[in-house]
Amino acid sequence: MIRLGQRLREVRIGKGISLEEVSRATKIKIAFLSAIEDGMYEKLPSSSYAQGFVKNYAQFLGFSEREAMALFRREFDEKRIFKVLPDGLVSPHEFHPSKRIFQQTTIIVLSVFVVLIGYIFFQNRYVFINPPLEVITPIENAVLDTTRVMVSGRTDQNASVFVNGEPAFIDKDGSFQKNVTFFSGKETLEVTAVNRFGKETKVKRHIEIKE
Repeated sequence: MIRLGQRLREVRIGKGISLEEVSRATKIKIAFLSAIEDGMYEKLPSSSYAQGFVKNYAQFLGFSEREAMALFRREFDEKRIFKVLPDGLVSPHEFHPSKRIFQQTTIIVLSVFVVLIGYIFFQNRYVFINPPLEVITPIENAVLDTTRVMVSGRTDQNASVFVNGEPAFIDKDGSFQKNVTFFSGKETLEVTAVNRFGKETKVKRHIEIKE
């Protein structure tokens, strides 16, 4: 049985035309032209592309379009052999519009989902981690000449801060200050930040009071 691909190849070779020349003239990829000549229609993007490629190829060679399409319809079974081309074989503009829309929609949905999950995690991050706590003053091993010591620092604005067990006022930006009275000598200062989920962070400062 005469096959379309064989006839087209015979006509092309008979005219001394290479596949590269056909590809330049018809704007059809060499891979697609080879697939047509080999009867491997499953390597073409879709049935509509396949028909268009066959028509353009036949017209370029001066082969009867009617005969070419008759042979094509006899060989081509869309339900049996049609499938999407392997990755990399078709350039992005050759995909079916519906597939492109589906891909774009999927990417958008996934992006929104990731952003939403990230936002939820950020808002509730202290369920899983301890609150931040930075004690600015006094510094570790500070030697002070007063028994009244200013304790200052920063934490999460929604946390509670305790200095040696006594609550400290927290500003809207998470900064806090509290005056604490010590006796002369070496002392240990303990600052604790506790969030609403019970997670806590502690910082100790060792100081020495000399009057």
